[in-house]
Amino acid sequence: MNTRLDGKVALVTGAARGQGRSHAVRMAELGADIIAIDICDQITTVNYAMGTPDDLQQTATMVDATGRRVIARIADVRSRDALQAAIDDAVAQFGRLDIVVANAGISPLGPESPSVTWLNTVSVNLGGVINTLELSLPHLEAGASIVCIGSMAAFMPSFESAQAGPGAGGYGHSKRAVARLVNDLARHLAPKGIRVNAIHPGNVDTAMVHHDEIYRLFRPDLEKPDYDDVKHVFASLHAMPVDLLAPEDVTEAVLYLVSDAARYVTGQQLRVEAGALLNSVPPGVPD
Repeated sequence: MNTRLDGKVALVTGAARGQGRSHAVRMAELGADIIAIDICDQITTVNYAMGTPDDLQQTATMVDATGRRVIARIADVRSRDALQAAIDDAVAQFGRLDIVVANAGISPLGPESPSVTWLNTVSVNLGGVINTLELSLPHLEAGASIVCIGSMAAFMPSFESAQAGPGAGGYGHSKRAVARLVNDLARHLAPKGIRVNAIHPGNVDTAMVHHDEIYRLFRPDLEKPDYDDVKHVFASLHAMPVDLLAPEDVTEAVLYLVSDAARYVTGQQLRVEAGALLNSVPPGVPD
């Protein structure tokens, strides 16, 4: 079955760096033209540095180097007007839209976060996904593929605590909601020939996990912990011997789900989490 994406147009949110950049560049290498969208600004409740306009331009440069076309737009997925303008303009230029990867997300952890961080996290990780899908859907036809990037947190008990702060609770809530959204939307869109799937990664090697608040959360006994001090904690969350997954590991799952190789795959919750959830009992399986 063909896994090439020749002639297709793919939209990726959160494309300035990390997983989003990896998805965009690899799909371009397989023949897709890319619409790359990112906020390229700092959300006040996010306590790590977010992507910049220079980061988004670097993604565009990398896509361009593959020989495929790219349109990079700055837009906040929480802003329907800005997001609609970005999507509609890019689709008008390319003439079609075949793939949507709703990747944009935040994970602000730490006890100093204000209470509004809970809602702010949900507004990006769930509201932003809904906006992306709702505004993209009028452009999609039979054969299109939607992939939502969730998290292993969707299948874990709430890890909200005083130490983790309200961002942790908002993150878990939003990712659980995305998983349910994918299942129910897939059922609705299946008769139209449009597929909807989710990928739930473990801990991925991006700026989202490389910052002082997470390091202090994992090692409160140290005044200034660095990554070497906490990597064993990341590793302990995975059953397989790896501390962090590479963004490219998640991208390989994206490539499968958006390609013709998965043309009859929809409503799936694909866990790319190095066995972190192996102790979770699948529905219908006796303990």
